[in-house]
Amino acid sequence: MRRANTDAGRLPALSVPRFVGRDREVAVLGEALGQAPAVVLIDGEAGIGKTRLLREFLVSPGERGRRVLVGTCPELRVPYTLGAVVDAVRDGVGSVSGLGLSGLCGALRPLFPEWAADLPPAPEPLEDATAARHRLFHAFVEVLNRLDVAVLALEDVHWADEATLEFLLFLVSRRPQPVSVVVTYRRKEVPPDSLLLRLSSRLPADAHLVRLELKPLGIGETAAIVSSMLADEPLSTEFAAFLHARTEGIPLAVEELVRLMHDRADLIRQGGGWARRRLDRIEVPPTIRDAMLERVGRLPPDIQAVLYAVAVLSAPADYVTLKAVTGLSEDRFAGPAADALGCGLLREDGRGHWSFHHALARQAVYEAIPAQERRALHVRAGRVLENSPLPPVAQLARHFRLAGDVEASCRYTEQAADLSMQTGDVATAALLLHNLVTTVALPVEPLVRLAMKIQFQALPGSDPYSAIIESLQSALRTQALTPQQQAPVRFQIGRVLMVAGVIEAGRHEILRAVPDLAPDSLEAARARTLLALPLGNAQPVSEHLRWLGEVPAVAPSIPPHERLRLVQERAFALLLLGEVAGWTEARRIPDDTADPREAATLAIGHRNVGDAAMRWGRSDEAGARLAKAQALAERHELRDYLGPIASSRAHLDWFTGAWAGLAERAARLIDDEDGVPLKDRCEAVLVAGLLQAAAGDRTEAAERLRFAAQDDQQRIEAAAALAQLCLRDGNIDEALRLTEEPSEISVGTGIWSRAVELAPVRVAALVAAGRLGHAADLVTTFERALGGKDAPAPQASLVLCRAVLAESDGRLTDAAGLFARAADAWQALPRPYDALLARERHARCLLAAGRHEAGLLILSDVSRALADLGAHNDADRVAQTLDERGRDTRVARGRGRPGYGNRLSPRELEVARLLVGGRTNRQIAEALGVSTQTVASQLKSAMRKLCVTSRTVLALKVVELGLVGEQGQPPTGDEKIPPSSPGREEKRVSGRRL
Repeated sequence: MRRANTDAGRLPALSVPRFVGRDREVAVLGEALGQAPAVVLIDGEAGIGKTRLLREFLVSPGERGRRVLVGTCPELRVPYTLGAVVDAVRDGVGSVSGLGLSGLCGALRPLFPEWAADLPPAPEPLEDATAARHRLFHAFVEVLNRLDVAVLALEDVHWADEATLEFLLFLVSRRPQPVSVVVTYRRKEVPPDSLLLRLSSRLPADAHLVRLELKPLGIGETAAIVSSMLADEPLSTEFAAFLHARTEGIPLAVEELVRLMHDRADLIRQGGGWARRRLDRIEVPPTIRDAMLERVGRLPPDIQAVLYAVAVLSAPADYVTLKAVTGLSEDRFAGPAADALGCGLLREDGRGHWSFHHALARQAVYEAIPAQERRALHVRAGRVLENSPLPPVAQLARHFRLAGDVEASCRYTEQAADLSMQTGDVATAALLLHNLVTTVALPVEPLVRLAMKIQFQALPGSDPYSAIIESLQSALRTQALTPQQQAPVRFQIGRVLMVAGVIEAGRHEILRAVPDLAPDSLEAARARTLLALPLGNAQPVSEHLRWLGEVPAVAPSIPPHERLRLVQERAFALLLLGEVAGWTEARRIPDDTADPREAATLAIGHRNVGDAAMRWGRSDEAGARLAKAQALAERHELRDYLGPIASSRAHLDWFTGAWAGLAERAARLIDDEDGVPLKDRCEAVLVAGLLQAAAGDRTEAAERLRFAAQDDQQRIEAAAALAQLCLRDGNIDEALRLTEEPSEISVGTGIWSRAVELAPVRVAALVAAGRLGHAADLVTTFERALGGKDAPAPQASLVLCRAVLAESDGRLTDAAGLFARAADAWQALPRPYDALLARERHARCLLAAGRHEAGLLILSDVSRALADLGAHNDADRVAQTLDERGRDTRVARGRGRPGYGNRLSPRELEVARLLVGGRTNRQIAEALGVSTQTVASQLKSAMRKLCVTSRTVLALKVVELGLVGEQGQPPTGDEKIPPSSPGREEKRVSGRRL
């Protein structure tokens, strides 16, 4: 080490590297920002030079005289609301005195207390948090306009909080656009659901958008950078190639490697230029981080102390703050501070605030601090920042959390979360609380309180629950708790499990908690309400109603938003239990609120009531409630709630026959793994499976329905649809198996709201198995549970069950009348698909009773209506019956795929052609790009239509009928394709010959 330092002393000091290799980018920036306000996106990996490009451009001659504000989004695990924008304005604006600001700008007082003497009085608080945030945005815009700001530049926007991104969207969507906006970011680190993506994809049509993607430098440019650091002396060609190969042309890596080699004395002059010492032995750190750490390790301890303080503080800090955090005296701090600033790692801004040149350097130095020293630095940082004029509560929460000060970290995290909620920034509030609860071993009281405040749907990722559950379970394992202390923890575990869809495990934990919960506590009331929800395995309806009846009156101190949660949960429980009183309770749920804490509860409440209304058959009520939920989510910017609400809307559209574009909407929801939680995607999957079953894609439909059955809310309807497919295939045993447990959960327990889709299928399965007594008992139980409730969907389902029983008894006239009543009842809801299926059963009873003309006339209408709806599998079945009875099956082309009746579809003809050519199912699947299951299904359909029982006979039949040539070629010329049954006249669908 001594030899290296001696050699290094004879080397000239390194200069700041010259800005090279970005002439084109500078020109593009100049052209873009020289026009009307623009939006410039600068993308590039870490160390590529985004910050250098921006800062070099802003000090260029063409930009002098224009006011530019620059802010940086901090690399904190949890960002703080609007922090980068506030910092940019504070750094770039000394005073707002004399600007003549309107009263609107009084909204800026909490953010800029140092301007209190120059800002108007604070305006009256707004009830709507979203309106308050937009008022704040307007105030910022007024300040920007009065100061004649030309450019607002924000760096590292991949780390921005949602409020900052919302403000950027607010700026660029205004006409005229107030300022040019420049952002730098790393595309690979942008979350897929980030609002940053909207900044480029959803700009107004007249916006001036410029994208710049910075690429690594070439060998020549790498050599130019290094030469500029070494008094502009040239480099050897070999040395330049070596540096480029080791750094891949990343400017920051080039600079750090050269500084490290300088410190090591690995640089020598050779042949009039610079080269390396020990050409074949030099060791190069594998990453920029390693190079930085080695370089920092060579510095004296006091300089390291300064760097450690800057790294711990993370945000830019002034001289006084830094000195206090280092713990050094003035005489020990001044010299090392100057040396630290000159070592190339730090920079000082116009306000005298110090920070690292690059986030990579900060992170590398931070990770190198010994753990005990790092905790002490966080303690000192927290104590210093507590005394600042505007204590940064999010930063304080972080410092005290990392210092191990549990009480202080809880206090400041909760304050930061509450501030975020007050501005409507639910996502940041949820992240703050989740981060604390899952990383700090909290005492029971704050653990339970903070876990209760987390709004899980605002958290990113598909599983925001597991870490919270583990933290709560850890408290039970590791803390010596009395039963009364354990009870709230167990309740929270159970509540989170139920929210996550793990119903039975959640019920078990809540049942264990109930005896020891304080009688008038919020937890006691919510625990009994959650146990009243008829979810999971079978419990008699009386058991659920008993829990609801035991819900205690809560203490007067319970906050209003928690009381509102109890109202919506009680309403949902009553409606699922089939109690008319649930509608009275539902009317207590307001349409809107001024409290952002209540907004999410209201959105969930209206969605839940909408779901229950679907089960009751109140389609108008369901639509209205879902519309209210969506309006709340949009108004309060609860983006994580929009996907689940859209899934419920898709489900309602399935019932009401609004199938146009429904498959595409369901597919988008299924694919949105980040925006729609699994249990809500299950609802979209259910809708997709139901549509595929109606269209005839049996294999895919079954897969979808089995997936949907993972969610407790969808499993009974999914089981009913799967059992219906089995009945149509003649697989009675499987239909019985699929419906047995769901039947007990719904009809057997008296919870009729869950039996609407299942009961008729279960009755049909029992009838098909010859178990007529069991079928009759099931209908009686269903009828007794339903009683005279004003519930149109279950009442229609009950009539359908009676019709199936009458048909099984041979009472065809009675059955026909009951099927007709059921069809009318379904249509009145409206549920047109169910109505048409019941109408089909009505017609078949008429045919069986000898009333052929009436039955065939109804079937003709049903066939056309099913095709129009898009239920082509059912339309084909009805058309086949008509065809067999000599009725014309010509129908107008409906939505979706055409119905082909008893004739081969184009895809079935294509499969048959390849079959005649001698290919196996696998070879056919590969040729057509489909699965072997799909090929097997299409061959089975073709064999059924042509009344053959084997592949070989099918091949002979299609050749015999002239559908394909003997070598598997399609018919040539203008040959007519014969009908599938000899002697039948040719049929046409939509003018096309089949």
